[in-house]
Amino acid sequence: MYSKAKLILHPVRMKIVQTLIGGRELNVQQIAQKLTDVPQATLYRHLNKLVEAEVIQVVKENQIRGTVEKIYSLGESDLSGQEELEDVTGEEHLTLFLTFMTHLLGKYESYLNQGEIDLYKDGVGFQEALVYLSDEEFQEFLKELSALMKNVIENEPAENRKVRHIASIFIPEPMK
Repeated sequence: MYSKAKLILHPVRMKIVQTLIGGRELNVQQIAQKLTDVPQATLYRHLNKLVEAEVIQVVKENQIRGTVEKIYSLGESDLSGQEELEDVTGEEHLTLFLTFMTHLLGKYESYLNQGEIDLYKDGVGFQEALVYLSDEEFQEFLKELSALMKNVIENEPAENRKVRHIASIFIPEPMK
């Protein structure tokens, strides 16, 4: 699990995985159209690493004028299975979390370094809230949040749409 999570947390590989969320099945050209900042050779290299690690899979192969077009989707393995998470040490979790936070920091820095910014108009924000939930209430909250995210993750790019990065972090208080 640790090595698979570490593999996914690479910036280019994370972008590839994100393009396939929601059951999408895409070929290399379709992925490249969504990741215009990733050179083609780099895209192929990272696609191959994700296939080798079974994070993504080839679901179809179409014969087109003597070449084979591969169609990719997310792999069927559960990347956050309970048994896999139990094998990760606290230090490894911290390393994964720091990598994740560094990725978010890079996104935020890129936004702030662009020419003109309007935090309100662009919908930029971050917040922390302390909530009191039983385990059952928390699971219900996660289920509802997941349903909301699924609805918007499936949106296709359009002229009136912007890419918006939404990240979630849930941390319980330490047990006393």
